[in-house]
Amino acid sequence: MRTVKSVLDWLILGLWRAIPDEAVMQKSITALLALALWGGIPLALAQGELKLQEGAPDRHVVERGDTLWSISSKFLSDPWRWPEIWRMNQEQIRNPHLIYPGDVIVLDRSVSPPQLRLESAARGGTAIEGAGRDGGAKISPRAYIDSLGDGAIPAISPRKIEPFLTQPLIIEEGGLDNAPRVLATEEDRVNLGPRGIAYVSGVGRAESPLWQVYRPGRPLVDPESSRTLGIEAVFLGTARVTRAGEPATVQIMTSKMEISAGDRLIPAPPPTIPLYVPHAPATAIQGRIIGLYDALDSSVGGRDSIISINRGKRDGLELGHVLAVYRNVVVYDQQRYSSRDSAPTIQLPPERYGLIFVFRTFDAVSYALVMDSSRPIQPGDIVQTP
Repeated sequence: MRTVKSVLDWLILGLWRAIPDEAVMQKSITALLALALWGGIPLALAQGELKLQEGAPDRHVVERGDTLWSISSKFLSDPWRWPEIWRMNQEQIRNPHLIYPGDVIVLDRSVSPPQLRLESAARGGTAIEGAGRDGGAKISPRAYIDSLGDGAIPAISPRKIEPFLTQPLIIEEGGLDNAPRVLATEEDRVNLGPRGIAYVSGVGRAESPLWQVYRPGRPLVDPESSRTLGIEAVFLGTARVTRAGEPATVQIMTSKMEISAGDRLIPAPPPTIPLYVPHAPATAIQGRIIGLYDALDSSVGGRDSIISINRGKRDGLELGHVLAVYRNVVVYDQQRYSSRDSAPTIQLPPERYGLIFVFRTFDAVSYALVMDSSRPIQPGDIVQTP
């Protein structure tokens, strides 16, 4: 009895032999399709034709505040396919080129599929090579970590994710127990905001003048396995040591939430924004949304929300991955039943309604920024390779 693989091999071979020898191009396409069926071509064929945004400009002058995502949205219907229009390989995706305000990006429509090129560079630090037909040049990839203020265009807005790049986010149970602790607040205030004064035990002779303030949050429970993947640390704000000692005096510099006695402090690392390119995973990844960060009183989010998902490094997720968001849709068959309570449910195919951008990964959990959403984001919704 033939195996499934042998039958498919036989069918493919039969199709190949049935094509006339002069149809070389058709044979090549057949071979490519066969390789795609067997996983030989993971990305390009699966995503289909690269589509330009309606009304895509012929050129764009990079401005301060631009991001790779916002620029790609001007040219592409699917912004995560940015590497394709730049003709980037996997290594270039992980170590992207630098684009600065003042650079001119040109859309070359004379090639298929279209290609973006750098016409001119605003800074001598941008490497260019290979002049194109329009006299432009292609950006040469370069490994780089962008410290805040360098000026290179980031993948997404650092203002939205900067705090989350330096926060621990995921901690083991009891992981904050030995961190410096807020003993008391100025004039015994219950909660503190910016410019408030607190007294902290455990700072000792630590040299860091700037600290981040946390409290243990909720457990991150996998919606699929019901296993606890870690404890989420809730970022409250930043504080600066104004007087060393035991206890030390600190002033609250910024606060996202009110700070009170019992909260914990961790030295603030220097802020850096890694440059990465928005791109779809090369393999099929599917997971679930665990929850919305900081959404303690709300179970839904939307664009610019920070979400956690139950997939991480061990599952192949990496910085810059873009995933689509789907929701399982259930309807009630009420045509034959008078009451909705007694009507059976009908499971419809999942509906896609958003995109997320992965900006930080842990072993079993990742954090992503919601880039686009046509309906409220909810825990339990599906995320997968677009």
